[in-house]
Amino acid sequence: MLKLKRVRPTSRDFKLSSREGERARRIIGIRLINQDKNKYNTPKYRLVARFTNKDIVAQIIHASISGDIVLAETYSHELPHYGLEVGLTNYAAAYCVGLLLARRVLKQLEMDTEYEGNVEGALDGGVDIPLSEKRFAGFNKGSKQLDPEVHRKYIYGGHVAAYMKNLMEDEPEKYQSHFSEYIKRGIQPDSIEGMYKKVHAAIRADPEAKKSKKEPPKEHKRYNLKKLSYEERKAKLIDRLKALNSAAGVDNDSDKDDD
Repeated sequence: MLKLKRVRPTSRDFKLSSREGERARRIIGIRLINQDKNKYNTPKYRLVARFTNKDIVAQIIHASISGDIVLAETYSHELPHYGLEVGLTNYAAAYCVGLLLARRVLKQLEMDTEYEGNVEGALDGGVDIPLSEKRFAGFNKGSKQLDPEVHRKYIYGGHVAAYMKNLMEDEPEKYQSHFSEYIKRGIQPDSIEGMYKKVHAAIRADPEAKKSKKEPPKEHKRYNLKKLSYEERKAKLIDRLKALNSAAGVDNDSDKDDD
């Protein structure tokens, strides 16, 4: 099984002073890339997840002397190929990105039929990642236990459906603006869970990256003059002189007629 290392520092590192915290984070970064000495030429993989305002990026990376090498990567803007066209930055979309990354890398390594996976996101895809349940939605700090029902609700977009229902009842105008893309595609709160189940099934069926269809580049008009050769400039000058001489001849003839 492909084993990864946790990339984010633990919470205790942020309780230190700025200098100590920076030193602790540096040590953690070194541990992420330094391989054991008895594992010669064996890559040490790590899962890197990044969130932007419009996208989610997940990569499996290992370090080398020449720089980091990306084994596989997925983006949330790929999810429309699998049937998810809205909510590409929420918790449920992050789960889909992790699942897609795991299935893609196992497909790339020809291990997708051997590891089916059965836990969370990338874990469900069959990748072994050291993690803490504290990071999952549904973890209760008081009892220090994870509520699987709450977590399942977030994975299948139940929190989004609940928010949609609340806005529909309390603030219809805000619902119209906030969920305009859902309304445009006819997505109702009760159909969200089924939508995510179809997306998960589509990801497992074909996790390979889809090549986007790009139109051929358009030919732009050239507004700058074409550079002429010496012979072309000479011929153009001769034509201009002939035109001037002929025009001057016509003027002389008209002057004689007037006289």
